[in-house]
Amino acid sequence: MRIAVLALQGAFIEHEQVLQRLGVEAFEIRQLRDWQQPKDGLILPGGESTVQMRLLRETGLLAPIRQAIIDGLPVFGTCAGMILLSEGRLGTMHMRVRRNAYGRQLGSFHTTGMVEGVGKDIPMTFIRAPYIEEVLSDDCKVLSRVDGNIVAACQGSQMATAFHPELDGDMRLHQYFVSLAVRVSTM
Repeated sequence: MRIAVLALQGAFIEHEQVLQRLGVEAFEIRQLRDWQQPKDGLILPGGESTVQMRLLRETGLLAPIRQAIIDGLPVFGTCAGMILLSEGRLGTMHMRVRRNAYGRQLGSFHTTGMVEGVGKDIPMTFIRAPYIEEVLSDDCKVLSRVDGNIVAACQGSQMATAFHPELDGDMRLHQYFVSLAVRVSTM
């Protein structure tokens, strides 16, 4: 099992560390030649979505990553990664996302919650976090809400969270993603 981690900007190292603790090989995607390596999944980390989109375009990664996701490559987007998957960006998940929905850095917070299919008491760290304003099709399934706001969803082999599971030491969301990638790779 090999999981690619977009490493243009943001919290990519933390995702790599979680994958390593799970015994999963992780490698960084920084340029087009990195993308050519075999992979079973992709993580789009938190960071700044506008910067990440600009860098995806500049490096020539935008079109091949988008096409791979459309073709069924499992992907896990966290915070800015969730924004990238939404309508108006990569557009692979049928959802509309509100950027910086909880305000600036001072609006960052931590809570726990339930994520359908994953478990209860999942640690959730929100840092200048978005949330999903609306799912736009029945294909996009809500997995979790916090204070009535949608903070996790899945669609096919894609999953997205508004929070940063890589920062909390709880590996259940990453395990869930790896199991999804295993299912897709054996199909």
